[in-house]
Amino acid sequence: QVQLVESGGGLVQAGGSLRLSCAASGRTFSDYAMGWFRQAPGKEREFVAVISQSGDDTPYADSVKGRCTISRDNAKKTMYLQMNSLKPEDTAVYYCGAKLHLATTRPKRYQYWGQGTQDTVST
Repeated sequence: QVQLVESGGGLVQAGGSLRLSCAASGRTFSDYAMGWFRQAPGKEREFVAVISQSGDDTPYADSVKGRCTISRDNAKKTMYLQMNSLKPEDTAVYYCGAKLHLATTRPKRYQYWGQGTQDTVST
């Protein structure tokens, strides 16, 4: 089992940047594929970016490709999401998720979740 805690969200103007962190505790972090997902009011949770256990595989949603970078530091048991050129449509609660075995873009396949961090992008 693993516990996840997100941080780094906040209010930023359009065009700005945010860096989200997801700190893990519990079982060996490097056993888990990790992902960032987001949920806007009235919408389902959606895939943003995921990262394999080694960090070699990092698919991104088309909506954030070229603007976001996912990374992980297995020694620090932490995953990151650097978001640049933010747009108002990026406003959502951002969640990190963890799952054993292969990374997937499907949020329902993730067994463990953090509490979420609110990102708000103003015009």
